[in-house]
Amino acid sequence: MSDEVVTGRRREVRGRVVSNKMDKTVVVAVERTVKHSKYRKYITRTRTFQAHDEANACQIDDLVLIRECRPLSRMKRWMVVERLSAQS
Repeated sequence: MSDEVVTGRRREVRGRVVSNKMDKTVVVAVERTVKHSKYRKYITRTRTFQAHDEANACQIDDLVLIRECRPLSRMKRWMVVERLSAQS
């Protein structure tokens, strides 16, 4: 699910919103698949990022595109670029 795109020096990744309880901040879970070095099976690794959502538009389970940006707070280094699909 993690289609990482590098635009200049800023990375863009796709992920799913897992929390939106903060003001103008969402927590986005980004999944990627890696091959296990010993067993040669593909396993899923998940990492969460806190991203800036200026309009408070994202809901839980939305698929979003986030881009790396300058530090906005102690934990926020990403911003929501667009909502790819809304929750059902």
